[in-house]
Amino acid sequence: MPTFETFHMPDAGEGLTEADVVTWRVAVGDTVEVNQPLVEIETAKSLVELPCPVDGVVTELLVAEGDTVDVGAPIARFDVDPGGEPEVSVPGEVSGADSGVLSVPTPEAEAEAAAPAASSPAPVEEASGAVLVGYGVSAGSARRRPRKEGALEPVGGAGEVSDYPVLAKPPVRRLARELGVEITTVTPSGPGGLVTREDVEQAAKAKSARSLATYAGDEQPWLESGYTADGGRSTRVPVKSVRKRTAEAMVKSAFTAPHVTVFHTADVTATMDLVKRLKVDRDFSDVRVTPLLIVAKALLLAVRRHPEINASWDDEAREIVYKHYVNLGIAASTPRGLLVPNIKDAHRLPLHELALELGELTALARENRTPPAALSGGTISITNVGPLGIDTGTPILNPGESAILAFGAIREQPWVHEGEIKIRWVTQLALSFDHRLVDGELGARVLADVGRVMSDPAQGLVWG
Repeated sequence: MPTFETFHMPDAGEGLTEADVVTWRVAVGDTVEVNQPLVEIETAKSLVELPCPVDGVVTELLVAEGDTVDVGAPIARFDVDPGGEPEVSVPGEVSGADSGVLSVPTPEAEAEAAAPAASSPAPVEEASGAVLVGYGVSAGSARRRPRKEGALEPVGGAGEVSDYPVLAKPPVRRLARELGVEITTVTPSGPGGLVTREDVEQAAKAKSARSLATYAGDEQPWLESGYTADGGRSTRVPVKSVRKRTAEAMVKSAFTAPHVTVFHTADVTATMDLVKRLKVDRDFSDVRVTPLLIVAKALLLAVRRHPEINASWDDEAREIVYKHYVNLGIAASTPRGLLVPNIKDAHRLPLHELALELGELTALARENRTPPAALSGGTISITNVGPLGIDTGTPILNPGESAILAFGAIREQPWVHEGEIKIRWVTQLALSFDHRLVDGELGARVLADVGRVMSDPAQGLVWG
């Protein structure tokens, strides 16, 4: 007989409690293999692709794309012995639970089970005894965000695709075409699910009201998960995953760690010359060399000279934890929100290896493939606002860290050099730090050291 196994949502990060299902990579009836991509989920830290845990056939996908699922909740079921004979039983009965075998009802029983009203909630089926090693047996349930007022749904009801054609009179269909409204997305209000002229006009109004957000082009990604409100004059987007975690972390950081920021303007002409030379150096031909690479190295050298800045505050133990390693975080803006992945043990890396790690970190962040491990354990960070044309800022600390360096735009400016006014490359640096851990003098010395290496990269040879 068929043998069924249930796959439960694993903890894809460190102590996460839930995740959002983004994209199923398989469908019911597909034959799958172990480690085949199964589903893409979004956690509070990153996008993660979960591999298939078994060989077999997909019999059920227990949650839909867009659902928020608790860790431990069943999300898919597989027949791991598709060649076996089916066992016939009464609907709702589960046989062989201890062995992970789920009975298959007869067609007559299925018809009888389908008889109750659609409004009756479906029974929640207990997870089978077949548990995947490492994922535990904790129970949970998938939950979909409740439909908000004003949200548009396909004809057939919330989260449901109708098996019947859209009900609308020819003039209404013509109006929808003229207004550029996809009639299958219009919520009907007429008798028997009929789409009325008013329904189409309301949908057109909601669409046109987003003209401010879409002025520069098509629909923006940050609106995709939202729903229209106020008659289409606004879009409400649920706060979840990365954006939710970022907001919580920034609020906690801002109101628990007393922030202080010091600023420094530096002549970085020598750094620009070094970057130009490294770009044509064959030893660096396989990496991308930018001023960010040099400022990263400069910060690592400054931390080596002032290791007490590389620390964290343990509020529960009332202790300062000094780190004997540097996991260098690089803030990255992505469509999902701000991420700060970090380079592990960056203090051990020579310049070329640091460039390799920096390039890989950036590429993964842009592709939304940053692994959860890269988003935890940071000790000090850099935020590069220069590419946006910003001179500098007062960055908020990444939680658990004592300092963050803002690297501003590099501009050609008049500068006094060797007693004469010359056009030089100049940038502004800003260092924010936790004043419980770092006093003003220490923060100023660290920032001054970063500026000194940027002004004279050869100083790095002396300190390195």
